[in-house]
Amino acid sequence: MNRAVWFQASPEGAKAVTVLHRFTTTGTSLPSSLTHLVFLRVSQINGCAHCIDIHARDLVAEGMSIDKVLLVPVWHEVEYLFSEKERAALAWAEEVTRVSETHASDDAYAAALKVFGEKDLVDLTITIATMNAINRMGISFRMKPRAKA
Repeated sequence: MNRAVWFQASPEGAKAVTVLHRFTTTGTSLPSSLTHLVFLRVSQINGCAHCIDIHARDLVAEGMSIDKVLLVPVWHEVEYLFSEKERAALAWAEEVTRVSETHASDDAYAAALKVFGEKDLVDLTITIATMNAINRMGISFRMKPRAKA
């Protein structure tokens, strides 16, 4: 079934999403590589092929090794590959993305707050929420990845 091209069908809606995305990529003090790492992990949890493709490529373009990118889904098993800040961001991204299960527990919040501080944690949470919204658009309207057979 062909589905709507959501950003053409609702240009004003797309503009609103773009403003959020722009804030998360240029309006915070979070490093770009950390933002794209969070975008990738959230997209993996949600199963958005389009976004996984984009953000894996972004991380490689920023200099992250392919080995590290490939191991993001199992980062708990290879924690030594990830910095303290990356581990905290990945843990919080999982907690917030799975909020219906985790309810953003006090323990997870305290752990993230310890690493990020209040302002950066809020910005990180906006980043996570933004990617969750974009994933839902990509999946719902079957956006295709750039990867070729």
